[in-house]
Amino acid sequence: METEALGAAGEIDFSMLALFFRSTWTVKLVMITLVIASFWSWSIIVQKFINYRKARREAALFEEVFWSGDPLDTLYERLDEKPGSALEKIFSAGMAEWRRSHRSDGGLIAGAQARIDRAMNVALGRAADDLNKGLILLATVGSIAPFVGLFGTVWGIMNAFKEIANQQSTNLAVVAPGIAEALLATALGLLAAIPAVVFYNKLSGDADRLTAENEVFADEFSLILSRQLDQDE
Repeated sequence: METEALGAAGEIDFSMLALFFRSTWTVKLVMITLVIASFWSWSIIVQKFINYRKARREAALFEEVFWSGDPLDTLYERLDEKPGSALEKIFSAGMAEWRRSHRSDGGLIAGAQARIDRAMNVALGRAADDLNKGLILLATVGSIAPFVGLFGTVWGIMNAFKEIANQQSTNLAVVAPGIAEALLATALGLLAAIPAVVFYNKLSGDADRLTAENEVFADEFSLILSRQLDQDE
């Protein structure tokens, strides 16, 4: 009897596609949701790696030009008020406020330094938001996907027990398919969650480092403008 049960179980197709099609609609919906979440996470991961690499390259190019010794006014006009990178936007925000802080007669409006710092802080905040955009989804997938997969597993096992009751048999041919279908949901949940968590930590660290570099540039530029403002007083 046991040999017959093992033979019957061996004839069952346990491929992922077969397990998916044999599962109930609830478990199917769970699996589809997890697959979509996984693809969505990977699209964010790839896009973030591209964006961060571009941000580092643009920052290096701009800093090379910025510290080349060219007049700041010339560099500001060269940007044509359409800055692209984060450092260009921070620089343009500071320069725009610096120019607005001078009256038509060349005199300096009081509180210029504070306004310049606030303008650059706004640009810094926007740059930080751009760097972190999408990371919250990775954190959400990483924290929720295992539980979604577990829900699919619990639902699948419940249906497996129902099938055992209907068949009035606990042999392997009856039990194995239902258990396998249920466990596939957990596997998909982990498959979605693990990369999301790993790359969320990696990309969050990269975003923090890029933000810190932007803040360093803003502080250095603020000091330059501060010295210039002291000369103009």
